[in-house]
Amino acid sequence: MEENKKNIILKTENLSIGYTSKKEQTVIANNINIELEKGTLVGLIGANGIGKSTLLRTLTHVQNPISGDILINNKNIKKYNPLDLAKVLSLVLTEPLAAKNLSIFELVALGRQPYTNWVGNLSTEDINIINQALQQTHIEALQDKKCYELSDGQLQKAMISRALAQDTDVIILDEPTTHLDMYHKAYILKLLKKLAQETGKTILFSSHEIDLAIQLCDTLIVMTKEGVEIDDPCSLISKGSFNNLFPKDLIVFDEKTGSFKVNK
Repeated sequence: MEENKKNIILKTENLSIGYTSKKEQTVIANNINIELEKGTLVGLIGANGIGKSTLLRTLTHVQNPISGDILINNKNIKKYNPLDLAKVLSLVLTEPLAAKNLSIFELVALGRQPYTNWVGNLSTEDINIINQALQQTHIEALQDKKCYELSDGQLQKAMISRALAQDTDVIILDEPTTHLDMYHKAYILKLLKKLAQETGKTILFSSHEIDLAIQLCDTLIVMTKEGVEIDDPCSLISKGSFNNLFPKDLIVFDEKTGSFKVNK
């Protein structure tokens, strides 16, 4: 009853992540139990190499878990075929585009692939959804430009538009602010916050911009060597969850300001 009340879109049950080879099994994190609510912005934070990308790859079914379950809309992710999974979950990566000769409209239109027929023709509804996605990220004026003509910030907005055009319940982004300056880092994260509120989509992103994530996210997933913790930023600050993210000889968390500072 409580789960329906909270409207949980994605959840994990005793999830264990890592790598399995013929010789051995490497566990990066275990006993991960998280619940992501509809219409919330969720940040995944932790030190370099702690396993953030592995967790995202596992949540998006790119990589199999070692054990445990992942559920989207109360359905085990293993029971989704690839086409149906693409209708509930979209992924935005930071890797370079393979085809930079595409126009922005053509790039965003790729988000409609799960819904188009085998010929790939766009219906009037598809085109309306693409135009709406361009408007939601404020790049409709760029739709005829080629991807190689865009700045990093503009291209990131185009990739977010493609995920919006895919019209999924969950959007997952791996380091969406990489290569951006401070202004555009804040711009992209504020845009994601606005989109989560206005579209009702659950947006999960990994980031090293921990100070911005604390200010903007509804929920934070904190990965440390001790385990994985999820809560709202204020509760995590109260519990001292950020105190052990980094070695204290160089960086410490200031609970009064809710930010990290150099330990002098």
